[in-house]
Amino acid sequence: MLEKITQLLADQIKVDPATIKPDTNLKDDLGVDSLDIFEFIMACEEEFDVEIDTEEVANFTTLAEVEKYLEGMVQG
Repeated sequence: MLEKITQLLADQIKVDPATIKPDTNLKDDLGVDSLDIFEFIMACEEEFDVEIDTEEVANFTTLAEVEKYLEGMVQG
């Protein structure tokens, strides 16, 4: 799952997926803003067929946190 969400984020912010690590800070290291987060969440919802609480995910700082949340959604 991490590989897929990394690719979704990379496509969203137009960076090389190899530059994104699980512990990369989305805002500080990648410059992701609230619009990027919203569009990334929408892409994840479509990819994994889940409904994500936008406010909850907006507070996440790393891709690892997003992955953990999505794994709970998909398996739950």
